[in-house]
Amino acid sequence: MTRRLSVAERLAAAKKDILLEDFANQDSWDRLLVEQAVFHFGQIHDEWSCNDLRAVLPELGQRFLGIVINSLNRGGIIEHTDRMVPSTQANTHAHRIAVWRLTARGRAIAAERTARAQGRAA
Repeated sequence: MTRRLSVAERLAAAKKDILLEDFANQDSWDRLLVEQAVFHFGQIHDEWSCNDLRAVLPELGQRFLGIVINSLNRGGIIEHTDRMVPSTQANTHAHRIAVWRLTARGRAIAAERTARAQGRAA
């Protein structure tokens, strides 16, 4: 027999579903902007953290930073360096965040994107 959810549990679940739906319905432009920042940083820096990316992203793009980083990590495009640095965001109280780098696959994708962009510019 399954346990019935309380009113509070149902409302919390509904709110979570709405928030996830909002993220799913966001314009992909912000996510693509964050991906592009990751590929750019990966080409010019051996390693970087979200501190570096937040410094160059507009505020809207920063909302997708964690989602994009996790997605690229799971996709084998970036990898954790096993190093951590303190976050520079004031509201995090300097908690530790990961340092990342592009994988070989990520470097190949970044190079392909750069070549394609340069071809369009020519």
